[in-house]
Amino acid sequence: MHNFWPSTSYKTLQVNQDNQLIVTDDFLRMYLSRPELSLIPQSCLKERQIHEELVINPRQEVSEEMLQQIQDKDVLANYQIWFRYRKKLLEARSLESFYMGLFKGDGVDVPPLFINQLVQIFICHLLGHQPKGMDGRVGEIFFRTQKISVLEDGIVMAADDETVNRNAQTEGFDNIIDLLNKPSFLTRKLDLDVLNEDNEEIYWTRDEDFDFAIPLNIGQKPIQNFCDILERWINHFLGVEVKITPLQAISDPQWIWHVGLDAAATEILNALYNKEFLDPSNLSRIICLFRLDFLDIRDIRPEMVGKPVYLAIAKNENHELKLKPQNLLFNLPLAKAS
Repeated sequence: MHNFWPSTSYKTLQVNQDNQLIVTDDFLRMYLSRPELSLIPQSCLKERQIHEELVINPRQEVSEEMLQQIQDKDVLANYQIWFRYRKKLLEARSLESFYMGLFKGDGVDVPPLFINQLVQIFICHLLGHQPKGMDGRVGEIFFRTQKISVLEDGIVMAADDETVNRNAQTEGFDNIIDLLNKPSFLTRKLDLDVLNEDNEEIYWTRDEDFDFAIPLNIGQKPIQNFCDILERWINHFLGVEVKITPLQAISDPQWIWHVGLDAAATEILNALYNKEFLDPSNLSRIICLFRLDFLDIRDIRPEMVGKPVYLAIAKNENHELKLKPQNLLFNLPLAKAS
């Protein structure tokens, strides 16, 4: 049993009978230990008082008058953001309900960092107690930006964007794509090893280093793992069972529904659907296409019976894959009863 991604504080959450995650005091305390709110030697007396009281009771109300006595205005702003966030967390019946509510109404007012942390927690929950190392690495795509590079042999390689940038600066590379295109760099120990079926268990030795690269071509294991996690994601939040399979191309004269899993893919799919001209350089941004089929026709709109939903992931102009997993929760052609 792997206790992976411990920094998420997933273990502090409770799981109810519906397999939904419930916020606890210890989970709230985790935020107080983050750099944005933790005490430093320069912290003023009022900040220390508020922090210490919240550690004892992380649900305690703190008046705006008290907050305004914090001398560091950046810290004050961080507390104000966190209290708004905490209020919504505690009002929701589960962490899943809170996440779904973020994307409804007037728009998202939660820092992207917090949203990505929630997605990491959900992926941790969905992978279960004994996932394979490849599941963990592919799961990172859901909450961490990936840098995409096409190597000389046509392999589409994904590596953690933050890690690539850090290594590029350390190694003195001017061009990050050149960095990724260096096979010697990719395989050098303690840099960006390529994770595959033969070595995937080493992922657990440094699961929070985010320093493994993976191929994302059709036929490669990571793409199938990605499909599996997408299926679990949909089932967990929507209670709907689907089958997702990779595609080489969309050749469907009756194509009526698609969902881009990131902003770049959405733009490309929209243009293809509307039969707009696309420059080959834009088409080349597509990393992979997918077909989504519902296993129960009662879950979908009548006009979608027997018809698939097409999905795609793509890199943006900066060679980044920035997944938006919420797209699958709000843009599927579900029956009203679902």
